[in-house]
Formats: sequence, structure tokens, C-alpha cells
Amino acid sequence: MAYAKACNAGGSAGKAKARTGDDRHGGLDDPRKIALFATPIRVDLTTAIQALGGQATVAELAAQLGRSADGLYYHLRALVRGGLLVESDGANGRSYRLTIPAGQALRLHYKPGATANARAVAQVASSMSRLAQRDFVRALGNPDTAVEGPARELWVARLRGWVDPDDLIEVNRLLQQLADVLLRTRPKPGGKLVACHWILAPLDARPARRESPHSRKRR
Repeated sequence: MAYAKACNAGGSAGKAKARTGDDRHGGLDDPRKIALFATPIRVDLTTAIQALGGQATVAELAAQLGRSADGLYYHLRALVRGGLLVESDGANGRSYRLTIPAGQALRLHYKPGATANARAVAQVASSMSRLAQRDFVRALGNPDTAVEGPARELWVARLRGWVDPDDLIEVNRLLQQLADVLLRTRPKPGGKLVACHWILAPLDARPARRESPHSRKRR
């Protein structure tokens, strides 16, 4: 699950997606399926399988995540029951394959408001934020992490800015371009695995608080 995307599903097609909880482009709107990712390890498992080409053995996942294989089975089987992974036995042991096409990210369809979908999406956002904090702190503790120059690996920032409709289209285009770059990569000699987290959210613009004449006189 490299990223989540807002999408309003309308008409009969939208109702069909609500019943099944997914679509052929990897989108989820069923809150029960979305809630599977409220546990950070399941986000980690899904993105690890994605980074390994869409399919991985339990041993490969355990090595990627630095966890014991036995501790992963419970979460992998929960994702299989949710229809998000397919389990199979092979020469190298049990493996798990994403049910979305290779090169695509699992996307969450948002239904804003007082909805079960919105509550589930909020839980996933919290889960992803915890993973982002963990990844950042680990990398910051490594003295070899590159923090300057064109090959910089570590960033943290919070930006606020005013955007018009054209600006917002450009922001979304750039985020999609970033997602596409990460999704098309595969393990390669000399390559480095990275995680990228972002949140784009509109803010309520409030006028600046002005001091009253009385408060200025007291100074």
C-alpha cells in the first residue's frame, strides 16, 4: 500500500464496489477490509511484498522486516481472508502474492463524513504515521544516512501554502509521479530500499488574531 487516494464512487458501479470492497484497479472502500491495515505490521507486509515484485515467501518477508517468520503468519492469513493476498506453496516455501496487478498500489477510497469508511481510513492513517515515525528515527540514528546533496535519503517537513485549483492539480500530479517512480522499482545491485510517507490535507483558514487596543496599552 504505497499510497491512499480519495475517490467518490457514484451510481450503480459505485454501489457494486461498496459491496465487494475493491475494484480492478486495487481500490478499497469496504471499511472491514480497510480496517485490516489499522495494524502497522500489515501495512509493512503489503509494502514489502510490493517492493519484492508483488510476491514473496515468508522467509523473504521475515528477512525484509527483521521479524520471525512465525510472527507473520497470523497477519498474512488475515490479509488472505480479506482477499488482499493469495497464499500458495512452492519449492521455496509458502509464498504470498498481492491480488492487485504488479506496478499498482493498493488504494483506499475515501467517503468523508461520519461514515464507517472514514473511521477505518483514519485508523490506517494513524498506523502509517507510526510507521513513518519509526522509519525516520531508525534512519536518523544511522550515521551513514545521507542527509544532504542530490542523493539525500532523509527528509521531514511540514509545509503550509495557498493553492488554487491549478496548483492542486500540479501537487497531485507530482505525488502521482513520485508514487509511479517507487512502484516501478525492483531489487537491484547497488539499490537501496526507501519508504516515502506523505499527507495532503486542506486546512481551515482563519484570520490572524489581532490585539485589542487595550492589550497594546498594557505593554
